[in-house]
Amino acid sequence: MSPKVIPIFVPQANQAPGCGAKGGAGKSGCGSSAGEHDLPPEVWAKVKDHPCYSEQAHHHFARMHVAVAPACNIQCNYCNRKYDCANESRPGVVSEKLTPELAAKKVLAVAAEIPQLSVVGIAGPGDALANPDKTFRTFNLIQKEAPDIKLCLSTNGLMLPDHVQAIADLNVDHVTITINMVDPEVGEQIYPWIYYNRKRWKGRDAARILGERQMEGLEMLTAKGILVKVNSVMIPGVNDRHLAEVNQAVKSRGAFLHNIMPLISDPAHGTHYGLTGQRGPTPQELKELQDSCEGGMNLMRHCRQCRADAVGLLGEDRGAEFGTDKIAAMDVAYDPEPRLAYREFVERERSDQDAARASELAALSGQAGDEKVLVAVTTKGGGRINQHFGHAGEFQIYELSNAGSKFVGHRKVENYCQGGWGEEDILEDVTAAIKDCAAVFTSKIGLCPRKDLATAGIEVVDGYAHEYIESSLIAWFRQRTESAQPAASVA
Repeated sequence: MSPKVIPIFVPQANQAPGCGAKGGAGKSGCGSSAGEHDLPPEVWAKVKDHPCYSEQAHHHFARMHVAVAPACNIQCNYCNRKYDCANESRPGVVSEKLTPELAAKKVLAVAAEIPQLSVVGIAGPGDALANPDKTFRTFNLIQKEAPDIKLCLSTNGLMLPDHVQAIADLNVDHVTITINMVDPEVGEQIYPWIYYNRKRWKGRDAARILGERQMEGLEMLTAKGILVKVNSVMIPGVNDRHLAEVNQAVKSRGAFLHNIMPLISDPAHGTHYGLTGQRGPTPQELKELQDSCEGGMNLMRHCRQCRADAVGLLGEDRGAEFGTDKIAAMDVAYDPEPRLAYREFVERERSDQDAARASELAALSGQAGDEKVLVAVTTKGGGRINQHFGHAGEFQIYELSNAGSKFVGHRKVENYCQGGWGEEDILEDVTAAIKDCAAVFTSKIGLCPRKDLATAGIEVVDGYAHEYIESSLIAWFRQRTESAQPAASVA
């Protein structure tokens, strides 16, 4: 028997227009870029230390994924789960699968070594809710030993309606649902099959059931005040034009964030899309789609499409430091005090950053012109320009205008410096990755890359080394704007 049909295409008029926690609807700045004064206090308390739900937090706080959920109940054309793999950085990949008990012990060990750790999530390598016993036992064990660590899970949403109450009972107040379509005709190009109600469904029927269950689960979560982030994979020629409709559907049902991610497509990964030549979007195509969907509910721009066993700040992976052999032999004692001290330090840093940014914005206020430019930043975290150009594995991209600065994404690159020497062919790729940027902000850079960037029309700015990112960018843009103004006439 086919499951009940729930409308998934027409936004419900009585639902809040985005920002799904109670009291969050309609707030300006609602979303990952929002600050303390943009959100209701109860929502800010949930997101301020969560690196995936807050753009500010991702500069300061670390996340950890525990790989306790190997089984999956759907097949995606962009996914190939790989185990015992240390060489790929993408969802569905892990080096080791864990039992709930070992996962909980590993969390305590990581928390002792990384005071920045604020959240533990279960994101596979299959689906968290296709493995509900392992998922919820893991959360129970962590909650008993380290109640100050936030819990979150990621799911494809197929089994979500059956587990919303259990999620709420465990105080899991952040859930991510991957929703790539609200039209089964689009969905059948993405999902070859699902397994539901002891039956394998294929084609359009599979996509219809999955879409209905996703919308039902989303509505149930937001009704309980649980923050929901929706992930969508942008697949050119398949759902890229359709994702605006997905955005409206999830916004109307109270989702807090929409994270539109690029398809990762490489034949070496062994996915259907990789093997059939389906390309991923360019950074420019991704930004254009994100910009078109933004409004009312901000989009997440800082996602790193992490492994299912990722550890550390976004953009880094320290999982290899915490192998199961090492963890099993450890005598772990959990001490929350260093973590509390770190959070107090971050609060002071945030206050200083906000003050510096506000001061530069005030100086920028009233500037004429409507110029917008992109700039790239090298950073190791902390919201500062604190990384050598040659050591950067990614650039953070900001858009500057008379309204200030806006984080718009990141671009991964291969480190230019290899063993102390710069590789010219790598430098060409690095330069191409930021070719649409007017400047690159870095703490230090060599003469050769400085010259090559200048030839490409990219200004090198290293005068703000170790300063706060946003206030530095705004100050540079203000000076650029002022120097472009015509000199006042003399009577």
